[in-house]
Amino acid sequence: MRNVYIENKDYKEALREYLNKLNIKPIIENITLREALGRTSSEAIFAKLSSPQSHLAAMDGIAIKASITEKATELNPLKLYEGKDFKYINTGNVIPDEYDSVIMIEDVLDRDDHIEIIVPSKPWQHIRPIGEDIVKGEMVIPSEFKINSFALGSLAASGNFNVNVYKKPLVSVIVTGSEIVSSFEEMTEGKIIDSNSYMLSGLVEECGGSAKALPPVEDDYNLIKNTLLKAVNESDIVLINAGSSAGTHDYTVHIIRELGEVVVHGVALKPGKPTILGIIKGKPVIGIPGYPVSSYVAFKEFLIPILGAYYNKKEVSEYKLKGTLTRKIASSFKHRELVRANAGIVDGKLIVSPISRGAGITTSLLKADGIIEIPRKVEGLNEGEEVSVSLFKSKEDIEKNIISIGSHDILMDVLRDHLSLTSSHVGSMGGIMALKRGECHLAPIHLLDSEKGEYNISYVKKYFKEPMILIKGVNRIQGFIVKKGNPKNIKTIDDLTREDITYVNRQRGAGTRLLLDYLLKKNDINKEDIIGYDREMLTHMSVAAEVKSPKVDVGLGVYSAAKEMDLDFIEVANEEYDFLIKKSSLEFLTEFINALKSEEFKKSLEELGGYSFDNLGKLIEIN
Repeated sequence: MRNVYIENKDYKEALREYLNKLNIKPIIENITLREALGRTSSEAIFAKLSSPQSHLAAMDGIAIKASITEKATELNPLKLYEGKDFKYINTGNVIPDEYDSVIMIEDVLDRDDHIEIIVPSKPWQHIRPIGEDIVKGEMVIPSEFKINSFALGSLAASGNFNVNVYKKPLVSVIVTGSEIVSSFEEMTEGKIIDSNSYMLSGLVEECGGSAKALPPVEDDYNLIKNTLLKAVNESDIVLINAGSSAGTHDYTVHIIRELGEVVVHGVALKPGKPTILGIIKGKPVIGIPGYPVSSYVAFKEFLIPILGAYYNKKEVSEYKLKGTLTRKIASSFKHRELVRANAGIVDGKLIVSPISRGAGITTSLLKADGIIEIPRKVEGLNEGEEVSVSLFKSKEDIEKNIISIGSHDILMDVLRDHLSLTSSHVGSMGGIMALKRGECHLAPIHLLDSEKGEYNISYVKKYFKEPMILIKGVNRIQGFIVKKGNPKNIKTIDDLTREDITYVNRQRGAGTRLLLDYLLKKNDINKEDIIGYDREMLTHMSVAAEVKSPKVDVGLGVYSAAKEMDLDFIEVANEEYDFLIKKSSLEFLTEFINALKSEEFKKSLEELGGYSFDNLGKLIEIN
């Protein structure tokens, strides 16, 4: 039996036709976190609790009230007594409510009945804030995410011990050929060890499937037919290795045609041309050449996207590229250091942005695109320096990355579930400067011009001479986030100066911080009169998490953060949260703009609350 004719169809066209005929529908199942490694999430998963849930000691030492240490000097050591002034504490211990600082044990002088210190402590030094790793309500992983070891830790830390994932397709691997044997003991002249089933099964597992390798089958029509039929009944996909070409013992195409349909036989690939794309009982049955390189090429071009249809995620690989560092990284001269980083292409250059380096921040590994290595005897890296980054993602995925640097809002997490979006929270002014330096594609901003009473436009004109575009975002409510029931009866900005009120602020350059300073100036209030003014958080969710704790009474933030943390909210202002881009980036950001305008995104914002979006996605050109 000989195949006289083999097609030479374009492989992309062949794949498209095949996938359309298969019409694969992913199946969702709920599994425990212990089973989740390597599985693909079918939906975005959000934190059920903050990590950590309490303020924790970051060092071994003593917990103390910082205000009592102000007069400590080397010439006039401060005497402290255990139980009265301080409490010994170890790394990871919860900070008692009466204390707000930790002094390292190395800085404590031990005396007979007391201790002494010679340097004042600062409020909140060596204390891990609530939600340093992740805050309740923040996204842990998006949908279509392949769960890795970092994700397992982050999911557990956030209280997610069961997850919805796509069911792994079972792939039966059949190797055919009378010359094929499965063990060293069977080797005689003219025989070949079965190595392809190991390679192909491994590739299936690496790509998210579950592999079942069957014993080699001789070149016998009925034997191959019966084995194939049994495999079709027991699995989701069948992969037949060898027997796909035009030889007299190449039976695969005839058997598939007898039992089902041959969609394509022969594609324009070298090697890999004799590939067969068939369907039996609605299931994919794929015949690939026996030569190892040919079988790999066929697997790469056809099996990977077919497996992807079952779990909607492409396999990624790690590799190194050189890029430009966006900010300075300090490092010890004594150690080899690995720094987590995000990466993306801006104006044709690979931009590498270092992210959180804290030892307790598990999610920084989850969100990283790669790792920068700083060798020993190198005291850090400078901004603008060319660095080599080992990437966790493919070049194609990195090229799709939209880099956002600027103001924080929960809606950035929502967008991350729709786009390949990397978001760094440095405040509105930080975003403007990053965009000006060519370090990002867009900058979320909400900057109030106190003289003109308008948002954002005057700042754009001040800092940019080139044509810019403001993508209109949302109107959002800013206000005071307070504890449930507002036990301290906080009503106006004047209440922030009360001695019984502790405030938590946003970082310098954040639009929320600028709004607060504007309100203080308007009401003739001195920031020095506000307890906690100098304590800074990077996100609205972090502010809300602090207010949820016993140590903080109020913070300025958005309504959605207060709602997510089940806190009360006192409206202060309605502001415009927009996205600034360079005009040259408009085409690249088409998908971003479409996501902004989508009904699904609007529905998500309505569920969060505190937003309106009459002009969402509207473009304003600024020259």
